[in-house]
Amino acid sequence: LDLSNCSLHSVPPGLAEATAAIVLDLTENPLTTLPNGSFLGFIHLQSLLLPLPLECPGGSDAWQNVTADGSSRLCQGQRNPCNSSVELAWPCPENSACAPDGPGLVQCLCDNPFHGYKCLREGTFPMLLFSGILGTATVSLSLLLWGTQRRKAKTP
Repeated sequence: LDLSNCSLHSVPPGLAEATAAIVLDLTENPLTTLPNGSFLGFIHLQSLLLPLPLECPGGSDAWQNVTADGSSRLCQGQRNPCNSSVELAWPCPENSACAPDGPGLVQCLCDNPFHGYKCLREGTFPMLLFSGILGTATVSLSLLLWGTQRRKAKTP
């Protein structure tokens, strides 16, 4: 994806839709900062060219090779932070696994069959039990109201 020399003063909002990009060129743009999360989901990004004043997202530890050349900086070979020997600041909870989510970013995915907050719920939602209780309560209340209120109904 070549966005070089496009007079970009900030990262375009549509960039978030280009998560399948492998090479991204942002050189020759008057960019001053890269907001946190600009490259969220860019797990396939292998080469990122930036204006020289900008640092590689995730820092130099997120990339295998960082080189500065003339007026641009090249970030190459995105590293998987889950395979790092450095302990994560926020380790994933029990019943989940670490997965990369962009340069220097991670996400915790629940192992099967766990789901929900901190992967603490196991199995699926008990739809049959919920529907049965809701249906029984509705029918019972309807019959009770019909029986108690029918004498108040006027007959023609």
